[in-house]
Order: sequence, then C-alpha cells, then structure tokens
Amino acid sequence: MATKAGPRSGASKAATTSRKGATTPETPAAPVPQAVVVAETAPEPVLPDLKRQELLAQVVARSDVKKKYAKPVLEAALALIGEALAEGRELNLAPMGKVKINRTKQMANGRVIIARIRQNVSRGAEAGTADDKDAKEVVADPLK
Repeated sequence: MATKAGPRSGASKAATTSRKGATTPETPAAPVPQAVVVAETAPEPVLPDLKRQELLAQVVARSDVKKKYAKPVLEAALALIGEALAEGRELNLAPMGKVKINRTKQMANGRVIIARIRQNVSRGAEAGTADDKDAKEVVADPLK
C-alpha cells in the first residue's frame, strides 16, 4: 500500500539520513561499555587416563588375587559393561555409580555415547558431621 508522504514525514526522513557521519540531536550517544576484569583461576591438574593395565594392577593390589586370575575377570567385566552400553542399557553399579545414557551418535570410526554418571558421596567422607550425630541420638520418642 503506497501512501503519500506528507511534508512532516519527508523532512524528518531527510534529517536522519542526510550524511553518514552526522548525528541528530534526538539520538543519544551509545553508552561506553565498561571493562570487565575476569579473575583467572588456576587450572585443575589433569590426571592421565586410567588404562587397562593400570586398572589391572590396582585390582590385583586391592584384592590380593594373582594377576593371572584377575585379568580374565576384569576383561570379562569390561566387555559386559561395554556391551550393555552399546545396547543402550543404563547401568547401576554400586561403587561406580549410576550411568544414564543421554544420547548416542554413530561416527565413521565408532560410536560416541554421551552419558551422565551419578556417584553417591561415600559415607566414610560424611562420618562425624553434625547431621550424622543428630540422627544417631534420637530416632523417636518412646511411648509412655
């Protein structure tokens, strides 16, 4: 729909678009952004990946089982965990935690599984807190 420009609309349009560098008194200057100082935190030390041989050595040390007996058990357990993840099953393995698969993506060189692992805080770390002491004192008042 074409409208006829009145004398007022043409004048204001000409004033705002007259020159590139000119500013009109109606437009306020843009506020100058203040510099924000971001405090840098020290990066957390990254531990090396836990490889199968190191895991096997730690299992042998913790369980006092000979390496020749622990190795097939560990490899079978890792294979079963890998197969369960490939099937899309969620894992609930008490000391390790609960593994919930969010999504999977098939790539050219393999499958990428994006998952969440929830681990409970060990009770040994919480022992001695005030809440723990209160819970042990009185569970319920005896009936009279």
